Amino acid sequence: MIGRPAALPLHLTAATLLRVSAEGMATALVLSVQARTGHAATAGYLQTAMTLPYVLSGPVLGNAIDRVARPRRMVVALAAGYAAATALLLLTAGRSPMALALCLAAVIGCTEPMVVALTSLLPRFVPAERLSRAYGLEASSYNLAAIAGPGMAAALAASMGGQYAGIAIVASAVVGLLVLPLLPFPGPQKDETPPGRWTGVVTGGLVVLVEGRVLRALTVATTLAWLGFGGVAVTAVLFAQHIGAEPSAGGRLLVAMAVGSLLGSLVCSRWLTPRHAEPVMLGGLVAFGASLAALAVTPSVPWAMAAFAAAGVCEGPVFAATLMLRQRESPPGRLGQVNTTAGSLKIGASAVGAALTAAFADAVGPVGLVLAIAAFQFAGAALGLLLLRVAPKGKSIDFRRRSS
Repeated sequence: MIGRPAALPLHLTAATLLRVSAEGMATALVLSVQARTGHAATAGYLQTAMTLPYVLSGPVLGNAIDRVARPRRMVVALAAGYAAATALLLLTAGRSPMALALCLAAVIGCTEPMVVALTSLLPRFVPAERLSRAYGLEASSYNLAAIAGPGMAAALAASMGGQYAGIAIVASAVVGLLVLPLLPFPGPQKDETPPGRWTGVVTGGLVVLVEGRVLRALTVATTLAWLGFGGVAVTAVLFAQHIGAEPSAGGRLLVAMAVGSLLGSLVCSRWLTPRHAEPVMLGGLVAFGASLAALAVTPSVPWAMAAFAAAGVCEGPVFAATLMLRQRESPPGRLGQVNTTAGSLKIGASAVGAALTAAFADAVGPVGLVLAIAAFQFAGAALGLLLLRVAPKGKSIDFRRRSS
């Protein structure tokens, strides 16, 4: 184990490597299935099986992180399970019976929430005066992973063939797994440990999200937006083919979006404050949807990359505002579970979106898919605004005051 002064760099190293794998998995899976079967939309069903278990496993793992005194063994075991299942799925997808591939995808869904849960460990080893900077670096970790993961998968697919797109994804997960045991994993403070009722294992984070007015609006808006976003990976590949490019160009479109997201996060990190987080979140969803809708008239890959990059620039502040609002509105003893529960709802919505994309891809075509994804962003922003403006019938809980 490394001492606490070196803990943050090692945390960022391990977490980023694992997130590179998680972020690139969808792209690698689509490209692998496309290369082996000639039908990229089939990967949508595997994405659904990979993400739906997240809905239940996320809150459970978040609750465990909030409670367990020494989480090292649990985190390392989950990372090992994730790496093994990822390797097996990328090796067998499109070659083995669908039932086997679906089971492997489900294992990934049960273990991947560990990647998000790592964020809730930061307050345990980062001094309070450095925590804001640490969260900024953590947000950059997600954005860098979103660039590197799909980028490496697309690069390998272009140079070696789609069936090899997963090599870097598996390697990144394995290296991240090897770094994890070096980190300090202190347990929670006694006064931060949530109550011991068994129902809180699954529902504790959900109760916080429902009772808090801001968290409720944030969760509804982003969950609905991610119902559309779940089809982006498959849609990018199909849209690349629609404008006359190779399927691997879809990976470049996703990289352009991730680069834009990183730029948006870096820019907003200088001016975004908790006071403005709500309007930034809602406005970002509208701008994100508008950028995707512009794809309907793009004639070539460069223009499509510009539209994807613009969408990413708008999504970056949405993500930063989301992290800020969760941190601001959650009680300390539930932060890990709030993060994983909210993430589970978004991932579950994404899984449904991926399945809908696979089901309707042939019927509506790539242009219809991008317009549908944009419509979900507009709907999420509208509902979020409504929930923020309409006075609740019951008493909304102010967790910041209650936990102080």
